[in-house]
Amino acid sequence: MSDLGRLVAGRYLLVERVGSGGMGTVWRAEDKLLGRHVAVKKLRIPPHLQDDEVETLYERTRREARSAARITHPNVIVVHDVVDDEGLPCIVMEYIPSVTLSDVLKRRGALPPEEAARIGRAMAAALRAAHDAGVLHRDVKPANVLLGDDGRIVLTDFGIAMESGTSSLTKPGELIGSICYLAPERLRGAHPETGPASDLWALGATLYQAVEGRDPFRRDTPIETAYAIATDPYEPSRRAGDLAPVIEGLLVKDPEQRMDVHEVERRLGEVTETRTARLDSPTRPDRSEDLAPRGQKGNGNRRRTVVRSVLAVTLAACLAGGALWWLKGSADEPTTRASGSEASTPSTTTSPSPTVPPVPAGYHLKKPDSGISVPVRDGWTRETLPGGEVAYIDPSELVGLRVNVVEFAGTDPLQHWRETEEEQTARDNPGYERVRMAETTFRGRPAGYWEFTFDGRARKYRAAELAFASADGTQYVIYLSAPDEQWHEYRPVFDTAVNGVRLSDDG
Repeated sequence: MSDLGRLVAGRYLLVERVGSGGMGTVWRAEDKLLGRHVAVKKLRIPPHLQDDEVETLYERTRREARSAARITHPNVIVVHDVVDDEGLPCIVMEYIPSVTLSDVLKRRGALPPEEAARIGRAMAAALRAAHDAGVLHRDVKPANVLLGDDGRIVLTDFGIAMESGTSSLTKPGELIGSICYLAPERLRGAHPETGPASDLWALGATLYQAVEGRDPFRRDTPIETAYAIATDPYEPSRRAGDLAPVIEGLLVKDPEQRMDVHEVERRLGEVTETRTARLDSPTRPDRSEDLAPRGQKGNGNRRRTVVRSVLAVTLAACLAGGALWWLKGSADEPTTRASGSEASTPSTTTSPSPTVPPVPAGYHLKKPDSGISVPVRDGWTRETLPGGEVAYIDPSELVGLRVNVVEFAGTDPLQHWRETEEEQTARDNPGYERVRMAETTFRGRPAGYWEFTFDGRARKYRAAELAFASADGTQYVIYLSAPDEQWHEYRPVFDTAVNGVRLSDDG
């Protein structure tokens, strides 16, 4: 029997079905008490579920209402009530005449970068509010973004959200969400609940789809898609324009190196606002100024070069069931990195040699020092920069890959960076802005990652570097700088170097 015309909880008259999914149906309803339209989400119970599974669905519905109700923000759906209807919980929410971003992309195809940025900025604001309230959404995707007829943009469907301080409703090895938007860390199995960075990955995948009209990692099967998310690079966006650096910063596989929500909001705001075009000087920039920011060119004595940091993830099994995905991590998966200010102590035992991928097409293995070899793009030339550093420069003479050995004050590069950031780096480099600085690991050992922007003589630059100590205590750094507007094009050079470096102590 159709629910059309039914009165729910003696108050809400179901007028029109406006959406449905595997677990529920959303109706436009008339609130007979207050004389307004509302949205009523009714839970749908799939047949043949066990009693404990039904109770889990009930609890998810209650948590969805509580999660959304904890957040007060114009870009988050407002929950009015939770009522019982014939033994099933129903969520009563504000009704927003709208279409979903998913529907718009199906009808219109890819969006202009400025329009995608406007939508993304609202989504980022919603996620910031959710995270500040201790709520992880865990299912950010175009289908859960409402584009209101009045221009309002709303993040909805907190059905699998998780609040801080609550127990998990997932079983060991179980992940719930839409496979194309699951962050790599959620696919590893060790930490299925993860943190706010996983929502930001999903935002990045959503923005990519918005400007390209397709998912960044979709493959023919769910398991292939999951593997691609965990291990493969994505094809750089060709239509993103000024939005590209944000997408690149969000689709970083390491959650600790991913762009944070405040940076995302700021950058998306810049894209949406009218700005005067930045004009480059016709004169060739001084590469010693543009390829290495002032205050970073010395950085201790150089002896050799660096590096690789990677995840090796093997996905053993994937079972699709509606929006339910089971993914099991391999026993060979490396230990996950520490979070916060804690870092795992380097092991004193000899670890097996890491598996280094073959040199990809378009690259050749270069040996800037006797102890190191690193993949470098074809056509890049070797130069010795002031101070004796070895760099490889691209044909435009605007991009440089630098590999060297350093001697930090102490053994912690992150501490050294923090101590010198204000008094040296920021002071000596006009326009310096930190993008992120975080602890990470390299081949099971503590490491540091630093990404920042600075002003060259003629244009804005972005740089990234990874620093770590090898098994024998030698301290290494790999560094790439490129024009900020082209960062998405040249970031793969850094990643390829990191993934493919050969060290003498690798065995």
